[in-house]
Amino acid sequence: MSIIYYVEDDESISCVVKEYLEQQDYKIQIFSTIASAEQALRSSCPALVLVDWNMPDGSGRDLCGWIRAGRKDLPVILLTVRDDPGDIVSAFQSGADDYVVKPFELSVLSSRIRAVLRRCGDVSGQYLSCGKISLDREKMLVFCEGEEIVLSASEYWLLLYLLENKGRTLTRERLLDKVWDSNGNFVNDNTLTVTMKRLREKLHDPACLKTIRSIGYRMEDGE
Repeated sequence: MSIIYYVEDDESISCVVKEYLEQQDYKIQIFSTIASAEQALRSSCPALVLVDWNMPDGSGRDLCGWIRAGRKDLPVILLTVRDDPGDIVSAFQSGADDYVVKPFELSVLSSRIRAVLRRCGDVSGQYLSCGKISLDREKMLVFCEGEEIVLSASEYWLLLYLLENKGRTLTRERLLDKVWDSNGNFVNDNTLTVTMKRLREKLHDPACLKTIRSIGYRMEDGE
């Protein structure tokens, strides 16, 4: 079941759209502000984002640009009340994959969602994130606050393993075994300490990367 984030502040509209799309076998999560949608996107990735152009705390176009800064392949459909050529150009310039004008037929919206998902695919498993960090597994790219971060191979694999186990405390021994010692070669414990230090520096010392004293490390959503 594909998960869709629906960013809409009009509850009467969002409830009707949610009910209809869930009958089409989608799971819909509604966000009434751009800020709440961004917060959710920092910790998880849906199959598609459906966003209204005019929101109380900003523009859906700006949210689309924010998404593109860290998740270039995540499909976005913008909804607007204006069928204006300038708006259409602006929508696609911001990185939107499609553009639907209100009021719309629910069947038409569903058809456009299916078309975009067929074209783009479901990328929900492609991205891992925590706090302001996003990792694209397919392209092996890492972003922090929208900025691409260049990591060494060991830094990348360390971050990937931490993100894959988000919320779990990983011991130093386990990290050494999984990231460096998978071939049975001895690795000095200091290797992890040095690599972690460099990783933190490159990611601007993220609050979501926790040190568990005398045990290991944990990626944790929150701050």
